[in-house]
Amino acid sequence: MDQQCASGIGVDRRVQDQRFADERDRYLSHCAAHGARSAALKVKRNELLWIAHRLAPDAARGVGMTELAAIALERQNLQGAATAARRVIDIGRPWLRFLGWWREADAPLSSQGHLDSYVSWMRDERGFTPSTVEQWRRTTTRFLRWCEQTGRRLGELTAGDIDNYIANRGEHRWTRVSTANTVSALRAFLRYAAKEDWCSSRLAESIARPRLYQQESLPYAPTWSVVQQMLADVDTDKPRDVRDRAILLLLALYGMRSGEVAALRLDQIDWARRILGLVRLKRRQPQIYPLLPTVAEALARYIDTVRPPSSCGEVFLCMHAPLRPLRAGSIFDIANRRFVALGIEAAHRGGHALRHACAVRLLAEGLTLKEIGDHLGHRSTSATSTYAKVNMAALREVGAFDLGDVL
Repeated sequence: MDQQCASGIGVDRRVQDQRFADERDRYLSHCAAHGARSAALKVKRNELLWIAHRLAPDAARGVGMTELAAIALERQNLQGAATAARRVIDIGRPWLRFLGWWREADAPLSSQGHLDSYVSWMRDERGFTPSTVEQWRRTTTRFLRWCEQTGRRLGELTAGDIDNYIANRGEHRWTRVSTANTVSALRAFLRYAAKEDWCSSRLAESIARPRLYQQESLPYAPTWSVVQQMLADVDTDKPRDVRDRAILLLLALYGMRSGEVAALRLDQIDWARRILGLVRLKRRQPQIYPLLPTVAEALARYIDTVRPPSSCGEVFLCMHAPLRPLRAGSIFDIANRRFVALGIEAAHRGGHALRHACAVRLLAEGLTLKEIGDHLGHRSTSATSTYAKVNMAALREVGAFDLGDVL
């Protein structure tokens, strides 16, 4: 009996150690990518394990200070030091925010009704994608809260107030692209507000948006040898590697966006006809692709041996409870974690970097921009032309040219 009890305790401990393991690993990889030292990562790992054991199974629905403070108090009572409680909060809160699980205890907006009406309009009348609705909702919420904190009324706003908000909030924090995106989101809200007679109809058009130049940046695709290195690294029997290999293949071979991988459903895989049906997010229309043997093998292996039993229609699920479909941010984290683990230096490390690698490889093989754009689900060839900005082979020919012969 004692041996059975000991065995049971060991099993329980292993189960506990797996609680939110994927979420913990993603955050630690993020910290490592941003320069956290090994000693700091070890402390974070221990504290996150303690917190994970005590979170409710439905923590993804939101965790607030009340729940986290109770966990911190338990830690303090165990160690007899107030610093233990402080450490739990200081490490736990950024982790929960990183996951999008943190529930802020903000005072309700006095203009919450306006915000709710705007969100409903974006979702139900304009048909914006869920990610756009959520991003613009967050941007608008921050702006409305700033208005309340500074005593500004929506109906009395001027262009100078908007400029002041962008200058104060964006200084040392926003890039030119981030500023442009924020202005675009605010313009959309203020146009809607003007239509509802909440503010002046001239306000939206008076906001200055920074100019962004087409083709101003260089492509940031990793080389195909790097992609092959990443795929070889996940070619193991570990459950997480089995899942990640299927995801990385979809990103690298089909050039799928992270949101498209997250939205992929089981009924979009036609095993009998060897066809993969995708719904391209920006075109908002289905596309049919041949199911490549390598991808078919990786998907079948994941679905048959690793994917948890679930009624969810999405292909890719979290490895541990609560079982739910992976989000687009999770797909980014999976790709980023592989870059970090292999020590690969790259300007961007998410799934979009592999999409770029797919495009550059197709360009090197001689496909036209139209063909590459069709493969990637672009709406126009102008979106594809970014991958043709740097032709390294041609540049090497120019570099090897001896001007002395023509002088």
